[in-house]
Amino acid sequence: MTTVLIADDQPLQRFGFRMLLESQDDMTVVDEAANGTEAVRKAADLRPDVVLMDVRMPGMDGIEATRRITASGDRTRVLILTTFDLDEYAYAGLRAGASGFLVKDAQPEDLLSGIRAVASGDAVVAPGLTRRLLDAYVHHLPAGTPEAAAPDPRLAALTDRELEILTVLGKGWTNTEIATRLHLAESTVKTHVGRVLAKTGSRDRVQAVICAYETGLVQP
Repeated sequence: MTTVLIADDQPLQRFGFRMLLESQDDMTVVDEAANGTEAVRKAADLRPDVVLMDVRMPGMDGIEATRRITASGDRTRVLILTTFDLDEYAYAGLRAGASGFLVKDAQPEDLLSGIRAVASGDAVVAPGLTRRLLDAYVHHLPAGTPEAAAPDPRLAALTDRELEILTVLGKGWTNTEIATRLHLAESTVKTHVGRVLAKTGSRDRVQAVICAYETGLVQP
């Protein structure tokens, strides 16, 4: 059973999400939060598998709430919902530790599959939002960081193959694409990806993409 905390300042929106989620046999809503402060407190108390997090809320917004929840070290993962497919605040969620992004007008089945994916440790980003979010993110990196900085310690423990895997993760390749293009078994790819995440301290594939950009393996 996947436990979900819904954080949104709109009561009607929370009600709709609750109705959808509780119609599923494998999901239950443990509580609701009307702002980021409530979301952080209730996530700490209830330790849900997933927090369904709105970005714009009064007081503490969803980005800061995401940062605090993920920094706590608990198993809770955050799926951010954006009102628009190019929300000016959404890119900050990458740095905050979110495991996924979806737009609020996504189909119900996409939201449900997104929650399941995030709960299982995978990452999900709405089609069409991925490229723009990454573009927005990398434009906020300090100029010249990859070339000017010393070698990033996150890469030190990676083998040549793992560096290759991290690079193509940064380019957005799926496990199937990696297996096909690098002539590897998909099970081998999953093993490599798991090791890359562990060695770089990445919570999931979204964070691995950030790492690939920050370390200069992938250029904007």
